[in-house]
Amino acid sequence: MREESGARINISEGTCPERIVTITGPTDAIFKAFSMIALKFEEDINASMTNSSVTSKPPVTLRLVVPASQCGSLIGKGGSKIKEIRESTGAQVQVAGDMLPNSTERAVTISGTPDAIIQCVKQICVVMLESPPKGATIPYRPKPASAPIIFAGGQAFTIQGQYAIPHPDLTKLHQLAMQHPPFTPLGQTTPGFPGLDATTPTSSHELTIPNDLIGCIIGRQGSKINEIRQMSGAQIKIANATEGSAERQVTITGSPANISLAQYLINAR
Repeated sequence: MREESGARINISEGTCPERIVTITGPTDAIFKAFSMIALKFEEDINASMTNSSVTSKPPVTLRLVVPASQCGSLIGKGGSKIKEIRESTGAQVQVAGDMLPNSTERAVTISGTPDAIIQCVKQICVVMLESPPKGATIPYRPKPASAPIIFAGGQAFTIQGQYAIPHPDLTKLHQLAMQHPPFTPLGQTTPGFPGLDATTPTSSHELTIPNDLIGCIIGRQGSKINEIRQMSGAQIKIANATEGSAERQVTITGSPANISLAQYLINAR
């Protein structure tokens, strides 16, 4: 694909459910690479249909990652631009309302026949060339799939679909946290914490967390931090950002076991 199109094609590393393909080069090289990718997906769909009972052929679907500051131009006034792209190419185009996790980019999902998709991307590229992104873009980096965790009856379970699957490793950690407070969180090698005595009923521990990671610990409208508070039974306070500092202070208060568990959950996030 690189040789035939003349475009630079990179695929992000990692064992994530999603990986990002970045295509760079002059517009015609991008379209060439893009058509080759779309046709490859079409081949895959055809191959998977030969031994399946499905009669209607699913469309080729791709998610583009677009800086949020360019999405307004793509949608157009009152949705006029996106409507025009849909009508002239015959492809389905949807711009996500929310930004992708920990980034300033949004997903634009396009689906249809390879031809419709290629025409659609041409038009999207034209819009993006006409209105460059404003401000700095924080790129979306897919994270490895992490299933939600539930602690019940001294056991840890991960949620997969509608089922709770017992998770032996997390159960062990959970039990360790209860027996040997406080256990060392990931990334710290000093055994125990100075000044923290396991016999005191409540104590508090401070962590510093980089500003760019604080969002994934707080979660949407505080959903994640509340989950961590509930699961660990500890009180967790996040200090407001101080000017010029790249970190936020987090204070965890509770029994040593609660603190250990809260720290473990924060590290896991």
